[in-house]
Amino acid sequence: QLVESGGGLVQPGGSLRLSCTAPGFSLDYYAIGWFRQAPGKEREGVSCISCCEGTSYFADSVKGRFTISRDNAKNTIYLQMNILKPEDTAVYYCATDTLSNCRSLKTSYEYSGQGTQVTVSS
Repeated sequence: QLVESGGGLVQPGGSLRLSCTAPGFSLDYYAIGWFRQAPGKEREGVSCISCCEGTSYFADSVKGRFTISRDNAKNTIYLQMNILKPEDTAVYYCATDTLSNCRSLKTSYEYSGQGTQVTVSS
């Protein structure tokens, strides 16, 4: 089971770091993606990082503002979100297909967590 944390309320221009872990289950060999869903909108792929080379991918809407990283020693994947905008407001989910490389962010990944709410508002 994937568990997200780190969401909250932040002002426009601010930053948040989301974390994704899986208690009792190693994520070392799996690509992990981050997705988000705003009210009334479809789930959107945000970013993904491969298991081993650390190759990363980003949606155009977050390029230059978000970074993704992983710390296998802590079994945790991070999504660093900077220069946040009101349109980044959504529930953020981490997900995996238990593959080593990222699939397209336009597809749905099989396993995801319950999500963490990110609200960007003044």
